[in-house]
Amino acid sequence: MTVNFQYVNTDVSETLSKFTREKLEKLADKFEFLISAQVYIKHDDKDHDAGKICNIELSLPGPRIFATSNEAAYEMAVNATISDLTRQLKKRKEVFKTY
Repeated sequence: MTVNFQYVNTDVSETLSKFTREKLEKLADKFEFLISAQVYIKHDDKDHDAGKICNIELSLPGPRIFATSNEAAYEMAVNATISDLTRQLKKRKEVFKTY
């Protein structure tokens, strides 16, 4: 699975990219039909309590899946987004099952 990162209003972080890539690889192992992922890491100066935003868009057969989260730390935002994507992928996998 190919993973593309875009950092908006924040510095590029290799450790955050590695952390996110590892999480997405685990997701790709579980759901073999994933093609690619677009990851957007953003910083919002206006939100003082949170402001660390992670958007992930997954490409797979059928419509794309998208999830976003706004947390106090980037790692927490990535974990929350991956959790939302996992829930959506489980629903999508039910559709792919052959009876």
